[in-house]
Amino acid sequence: MALTDSPLFLATLRLADDALILGHRLSEWCGHAPVLEEDLALGNLGLDLIGQARALYTHAGTVEGKGRDEDALAYLRHEHDYRNVLLVEQPNGDFAQTMVRQLLFAAFMHPFHEAMTASKDQTLAAIAAKSEKELAYHVRHAGEWVVRLGDGTDESRRRTIAALEVLWPFSGEWFEVDAPMRAAIEAGFVPDPERLRPAYDATLDMVFAEAGLDRPAIRPYRSGGRDGRHSEHMGYLLAELQFLQRSYPGATW
Repeated sequence: MALTDSPLFLATLRLADDALILGHRLSEWCGHAPVLEEDLALGNLGLDLIGQARALYTHAGTVEGKGRDEDALAYLRHEHDYRNVLLVEQPNGDFAQTMVRQLLFAAFMHPFHEAMTASKDQTLAAIAAKSEKELAYHVRHAGEWVVRLGDGTDESRRRTIAALEVLWPFSGEWFEVDAPMRAAIEAGFVPDPERLRPAYDATLDMVFAEAGLDRPAIRPYRSGGRDGRHSEHMGYLLAELQFLQRSYPGATW
């Protein structure tokens, strides 16, 4: 991506990358969830995110105007061309870590998409109108599990606290606003994330209080994903995600 790419393209691409990478992470649970019902639920959460990613990539390709479709943007870019936050590429870990990651993601993305329904870009507004309903369910599902695990057995509580310790340092990247993001905000394409902080905090505080969990102490956050600087996990994730398309270019079902 060139520095001259439009703010609308970059903002749309970032949202698409967030959804794709987390959707792929959730797909890794297929056949491995603790109960059959949750196996299906995690698959459906992943499908929601993949659906959002498809719509966003299609729009990004149209805005870019270089002939790249959803498949090209999803499968044919290098690691440093992805602009997702670091949180979504973190490994699934155990079930508690997956639920905490999903809560941290959805607690921000739900109010973000809700606010983006007022976007001056009609396509983004339409995508947001559908996505915010899906993300409201994601908040509820992940939140109920964090409560159940945090207020459950000694073992489930220990694992939930450990998951928060691992993932909390990645939870501040949502609120970083660089020059392209600022331009997209000022153009009315996407909401200012700082305006969403009260809703984000309220959701987390409510879940943590019900789960009997302490909110982790504020400390320096890890970031870099928005600039294409990813964790060591991203390369392995993309190797699996992109294998079929790179092994059989242009393959169709």
